[in-house]
Amino acid sequence: MTEPIRIDVWSDIACPWCYIGKRNLETGIAQVAEDGDAPEVQVVFHSYELSPDTPEDFDGGEVQYLTAHRGVSEEQAQQMLDRVGAMAADAGLEYRFDILRHTNTLKAHELLHFAREQGRQADVAERLMAAYFTEGRHLGRIEELSTLAGEAGLDSSAAAEALRSGRFAPAVAADKAQAVAYGITAVPFFVIDEKYGVAGAQPADGFAQILRRVRDERSDEVVAPA
Repeated sequence: MTEPIRIDVWSDIACPWCYIGKRNLETGIAQVAEDGDAPEVQVVFHSYELSPDTPEDFDGGEVQYLTAHRGVSEEQAQQMLDRVGAMAADAGLEYRFDILRHTNTLKAHELLHFAREQGRQADVAERLMAAYFTEGRHLGRIEELSTLAGEAGLDSSAAAEALRSGRFAPAVAADKAQAVAYGITAVPFFVIDEKYGVAGAQPADGFAQILRRVRDERSDEVVAPA
């Protein structure tokens, strides 16, 4: 197989299901990597803002955000968080909703595009999601984002300059427009090999199954007579 299998992922760093889906995808890729004819896989993250009207400094915690934006009671909101927290634990993640800082994610998405330009998008995506869901870091502030970029191996000063300039805002807008064109209304959403659309935080085995299918389909194309 000459070309890697490309997986385009629409997600938001503030989406708890997106981090779970990311981890399950990575586990599925690792399962396929154990095969004798394991394909190379390229993952590209694209921007999707779940709540673009959220202020940089949201007044309240995650329970308050859910009650305000989902129209549920505090008890129902807590039950929702408990459920997703349990799913995260199954994926090997420990969510800390008690310290989570809800914020606008536009600049975080711009940073992911800067990181892609620098060849470190996967590292930065992991750092941002871990910082948001497990460390209570404030991902709406350029200073914090540039620090996290440095922790992920990028030049923090260059990252801060890119965020202040807003030069990656058009790339974020283009991703959002593509999501609309694809009919994506919820994330995570995965487009695998430009032919399979997968919605939601699927289990690792499901991702592995699709990757093996793509690998086998490509192999059949190679051996098929002209």
